[in-house]
Amino acid sequence: MKATKVAETSLPTPFGTFRTFGFESEDKSENLLALVMGRPTPDDVVLVRIHSQCLTGEVFGSGRCDCGAQLNLALRTIADHGTGILVYQLQEGRGIGLMNKLLAYELQDSGQDTVEANHQLGFEADHRNYELCAEALRYFGVSRLRLMSNNPQKFDALEAAGLKVVERVPIEIAPSDGTQKYLRTKKAKLGHMLSRV
Repeated sequence: MKATKVAETSLPTPFGTFRTFGFESEDKSENLLALVMGRPTPDDVVLVRIHSQCLTGEVFGSGRCDCGAQLNLALRTIADHGTGILVYQLQEGRGIGLMNKLLAYELQDSGQDTVEANHQLGFEADHRNYELCAEALRYFGVSRLRLMSNNPQKFDALEAAGLKVVERVPIEIAPSDGTQKYLRTKKAKLGHMLSRV
């Protein structure tokens, strides 16, 4: 999957100013943003976060997940490091889309966990793919990276795309009453590397 850059601009944030790039796939079916701080070079082991859109957590501060807190922690970590890339992929609800995510929430309200709800709706537990993310990283010359993630699927996908994950940088948020079950499910059923649940 080829990533085509369609836009580049400056984005001031509470964590500093990032160069922001918009990418889309060749068939225009997918797009994503890359927020870049500093000037990563092909010789660098670049600090990278691949973050999936979560409207409910990032915009409305939902207590059902830790997505908004993870996004802020990733941006702050990159800013503190002085260089790095945050790839923001528009794959809401682990790739099932916003309306299906709300349907999954409805099923969770009646007792199902996130994986069971996705399966009942006819989706995989995690429906995302990372091909466009890997292509966007290649655009910046990234071949080796330190990946901020708890999700083993991201490591596997980037390695399969020919990128070398040199180090995992944990990105854990202290669990709350609202996120305990969600995080336990991610650990038990999706293999996420979480130490606090």
